[in-house]
Amino acid sequence: MKFQILLILFCITSIKSFASDYKHLVARDTTATDTTATTAKDTTNTDSMLIYWTEKNTFGVNLSEVAFVNWNSGGNNSVSALFYANFQRNFEKDYTMWKNSASLRYGINAQEGREIRKTEDELRINSSFGFRQDSTSNWYYSGKFSFNSQFSNGYKYPDTEVAISRFMAPGYTFLGGGTEYSDPVQDLTVYLSPVTFKSTFVLDQRLANEGMFGVEPAVTDELGNILREGENVRTEFGFLVTSGYSKEVWENIDVNNQLSLYSDYLNKFGNIDVDWQLAVNMKVNEFVKANVGTHIRYDDDVKFKEDTNGDGKLETSGPRVQLKQMLGVGVVYEF
Repeated sequence: MKFQILLILFCITSIKSFASDYKHLVARDTTATDTTATTAKDTTNTDSMLIYWTEKNTFGVNLSEVAFVNWNSGGNNSVSALFYANFQRNFEKDYTMWKNSASLRYGINAQEGREIRKTEDELRINSSFGFRQDSTSNWYYSGKFSFNSQFSNGYKYPDTEVAISRFMAPGYTFLGGGTEYSDPVQDLTVYLSPVTFKSTFVLDQRLANEGMFGVEPAVTDELGNILREGENVRTEFGFLVTSGYSKEVWENIDVNNQLSLYSDYLNKFGNIDVDWQLAVNMKVNEFVKANVGTHIRYDDDVKFKEDTNGDGKLETSGPRVQLKQMLGVGVVYEF
């Protein structure tokens, strides 16, 4: 132990001595100025790289509230809230472009005499990388990755005992390559990918056994005993087309349109999965904004559950067009 302490003290003393000698040496050496210049130059290069990066962060909340006191028409007191955040990190230099974005949304509704219910739940991450042949072309050779799922359990209200969806049940990833048209003046992008892998994750085994969201269901015997568990992942290979468009149609009013179309080569080619979002955003002032929008989805692999015969049990039915309409006014902070 004493030897270890002495060794440590010797090392500390040696380091101090070396540092002192080096300090005097640098003071006498004229190349020290060049070293400082090099450091300054490296810092300048690092700062110059930052100008190719752009970022945008948005946090917002939409609130609505209705309260009744001796209201002869009747009604229930209710409060609704939608929390959302968007993050963008984009890089563009010469012939290279790299775009990254993340979108988080979660909404709740509380009514008098009823449990809190979820109204919206979304987690999306997108990343695309592309390069072009010259500085005048708007066409890029591009690769794209996207992921989307949800944060918490979904229910067929008023039943809150059995979840019909969870985080990563389903979860979707798209990974592919193709070409992208990007017009910075019109704020228009069109992406075409003839080679896209789509993976559907159902990590809740009960939902996987039921074959929800297109995965292979469990194999059972005549008594319903499971002989083989359902698959948790389904992989598809197909064609993907996405389009994004944003335009200010009037002062402080802009329209944003996002469309995604996918078709699997190996399973019912021509049967198209649709994901279409249209939003109109209206700016009241720097912090207050209003928005109205629609979200349409169709996926042949998404089956729906409902009580068709009134026995209290949910039966699985076929796919349907999913429609969501949104209207909100709230506070938004961007930086």
